[in-house]
Amino acid sequence: MNTADATIERAWHVLEAVPDPEIPVVSIRELGILRDVRHGDDGVLEVVITPTYSGCPAMSQIAEDIAQAIDQAELGAHRVETVLAPAWTTDWITDEAREKLRRYGIAPPTGQCGSTPVSNVKPIRFVPRKPEVIACPRCGSTHTEKLAQFGSTACKALYRCIDCREPFDYFKPY
Repeated sequence: MNTADATIERAWHVLEAVPDPEIPVVSIRELGILRDVRHGDDGVLEVVITPTYSGCPAMSQIAEDIAQAIDQAELGAHRVETVLAPAWTTDWITDEAREKLRRYGIAPPTGQCGSTPVSNVKPIRFVPRKPEVIACPRCGSTHTEKLAQFGSTACKALYRCIDCREPFDYFKPY
């Protein structure tokens, strides 16, 4: 393995430990925010990130945390590049992160968004979607109700378990 490959491998390892600032029990890699680590044409280490949505207020903090981790690991010159395409989707959240979210008290997104369609054709549907059944992350009951479309952050909705009466966030799939 050459030096450049070793640096990239080490950077991936270092960045695995960078937590999401809003949900510190999962890393930016587990959430799918960390998209790539590579060397640019000029040889500088590039870290590519994609926000969970274009207005995500945590992106500047994530970039700072990445820079600090790279600096502490003494990996040399680097830059953080934010890319918006392809758009982030909850399909990129790892299974391990989904379980960590649940244990933390946030119901993970259900189903898949189909972020990699087989074709570019998107059918128009004129019938309402079947309501999602969201399980309480604390007791597991599916006897829950949505209290608000937005929870502690814009990417989460606020729910309440009718059985254990506990409120919880649900990470909305998109």
